[in-house]
Amino acid sequence: MSGQIRLSRRRFLQVLTGTAGALIVGIRTAGAVDLPPALLGGTFQALGPFVQIDSDGNVLIGARDPDTGTGVATSLPRIIADELDADWNRVSVIPLGLGVENDHGQPRWIYGRQLGGTGGSIPAAWQELRQVGALARWLLLQAAARRLGVPANRLRCESGTVIAPDGRRVTYGSLVEVAGKIPLSKNVPPVKTPARYTLIGAPAGDVDAHAIVTGQASYAIDHHYGDALVAVLVHCPWPDGTLARIDTAAALAVKGVVKVLQLQPEKDQPRGETVIAPAVAVLAQDTWSALQGRDKLELEWKPGASGTESSYAFEQQAQARLDGDEAPTARVRNDGDVDAAGKKAARRLEATYVQPWLAHATAEPMNCLVRLDKDRASLVVPTQAPQRAWAVVQRLTGLAPDRIDIRVPRVGGGYGRRLDHDYVAEAVMLAKLVDKPVRLLWTREQDFGHDFYRSASVHRISAIVDRKRNLIGWNQRMASASALVQRGVPDNRLWTSETRVDQLPAGLVPNYRSDWYALDSAIPRGPMRGMPHLSNAFAVESFIDEIAHMMREDPLKTRLRLLGEPRTLPLAGGGALDLGRLVNVLKLVADRIEWKNWLRSVNGLGIACWHIDGAYVAHAIEASMQGEKLTIERAVCAVDVGRVVNPLGLRGQVAGATLDALSTALNLAVTYKDGRIQQHDYKSYPLAGMAQLPNDVEVITVAGDRSPAGASFLAMPTAAPALANAVFRASAVRVRRLPLMKELLRLL
Repeated sequence: MSGQIRLSRRRFLQVLTGTAGALIVGIRTAGAVDLPPALLGGTFQALGPFVQIDSDGNVLIGARDPDTGTGVATSLPRIIADELDADWNRVSVIPLGLGVENDHGQPRWIYGRQLGGTGGSIPAAWQELRQVGALARWLLLQAAARRLGVPANRLRCESGTVIAPDGRRVTYGSLVEVAGKIPLSKNVPPVKTPARYTLIGAPAGDVDAHAIVTGQASYAIDHHYGDALVAVLVHCPWPDGTLARIDTAAALAVKGVVKVLQLQPEKDQPRGETVIAPAVAVLAQDTWSALQGRDKLELEWKPGASGTESSYAFEQQAQARLDGDEAPTARVRNDGDVDAAGKKAARRLEATYVQPWLAHATAEPMNCLVRLDKDRASLVVPTQAPQRAWAVVQRLTGLAPDRIDIRVPRVGGGYGRRLDHDYVAEAVMLAKLVDKPVRLLWTREQDFGHDFYRSASVHRISAIVDRKRNLIGWNQRMASASALVQRGVPDNRLWTSETRVDQLPAGLVPNYRSDWYALDSAIPRGPMRGMPHLSNAFAVESFIDEIAHMMREDPLKTRLRLLGEPRTLPLAGGGALDLGRLVNVLKLVADRIEWKNWLRSVNGLGIACWHIDGAYVAHAIEASMQGEKLTIERAVCAVDVGRVVNPLGLRGQVAGATLDALSTALNLAVTYKDGRIQQHDYKSYPLAGMAQLPNDVEVITVAGDRSPAGASFLAMPTAAPALANAVFRASAVRVRRLPLMKELLRLL
């Protein structure tokens, strides 16, 4: 990895002319910064969130957030390119590595927020990256004004050229040298008005699509240092277990095997920042030798307290907690008086929903390439959070903030798994022990067997309906194991990974109570795509259908009556719930699926809606039953995320999340017995095949002028309950709905 050029902020934001003749513009940052020098010539590699324009007018834009399949490598650069008035056909996009400088021993993040796959990339970048593009455009206009003898405010930019009122044109490439000598304005140049957008709101294919489908895309697992040792691991089956016996003689006798080392979790570190379980590492000159050596190890592991746990017992424990009279671990919300409302009940309904443990099952297993030199660490790692990975490396090495270089190629799936960095800690520990570069590779079996899983949960909901058929009471109790245990979160906030204070129908029912019951488990838990919305939306939206069934009412009518007239409700976490937008997406999917025929249709129709952080989503699904065979005939999804940067990318995200949610609902569950995970591959954890899924996902996107909201997992929560509601109708079930996994697996 090449060194970096140190520049003051002023010079950093100026045009840099050199052998490459490049114009480079970055985010305004206080103090000096490290300029990724790859933008100055072919001999450099590191890149940052800058614009480069060469003398031929070619434009290079860096995408700062890791792309885990969410399309941010396309959408973020297009925000910059639109403000720059660049010709998109001449833009090249490059993924960025970590940007950090040393601020008196503390990290200063040069590039701002760097976090992928959480739905926040575009909202966080919306203002900042537009300013980056506007600054580059301003410099070019000043250079063109000098060239053409026309005031800059009378010039305009279009597709990589500056145009004068009399029609004269100059290309961006021809202005590089002049622009490099222009002092920066003390004021940030204004960004465009929406009426002038040319790329924002226009569809664009993924910039990496061709490389992906032709097999040319480079992932972290493809990278290698020539002198790196390959490391493979055998983790203890129990996270709290110990190594009882080891014999390494046969492993070390394998040609190419160099060392066998042991790793232990650091007791004083949070989950996700250290080794996930005790492990033995085999380091060899190549992958084949490492795997052969691993197979020759003679190991005996001793279980800890988790050796008696089972997923069945966990579910029974959850049911028992909800059956008992003990106080909840957390009273999440308590509006009105649920107990008093019960005395006015004309009808009551109660239902229980059970959801299983889930694994992330990323396409690219965990891996990390690390080189530790005397005063520098260089890593290539598939992470969703480079800054969090940096914190792990810095703690283990003690290096100054700017001496840690992290490169993040396109990531082969995240789903929240790569917000944790246990595998980074493992690679760095091993590199320190052997004093050589290490290429750590997890196998698929390890990925399944040593995950940070989503906890199973049990939801018990009761409703109170008065004589006027109004829903006047809602009491929801949830039992699960928090994903935030052992992560430095106070006990009174552990519920925040499991439920939301403002989730539907909070604020819509006068007497509303939400309780959470904490369950204990040694099975590691962590962030998962769509949580906590995924589990809660299924329970809530399924239960609303049950209320409609009890009242012999159209489920759409039940929802519309509950949501009421268009209005906004303040949310406890900030912002507001726009019920008009939520009703709109609900009606859009109802119209598209021809909901007016819901009672007469020979197939079952199901519907569901939800809101997440200022975005709104609804699904409608049509399902048929031939005997016990379930067929998903149609799937319709409508989303409202405010202003859409890339409509094609948004449709892809919505369709992908819908299929992911349907696959999860139909097939997926993690089980464990005697503390050991029983799923080890895609055969035992089968993602849905094409025959099980709808031929198409019909996506409706609502055009809006509000600032963009996130869409990464927006379509996850409502697909499963819409499917379950369709199955409920298709199978003419007239008894209380069974838990999702039990019912759907039986029907399949």
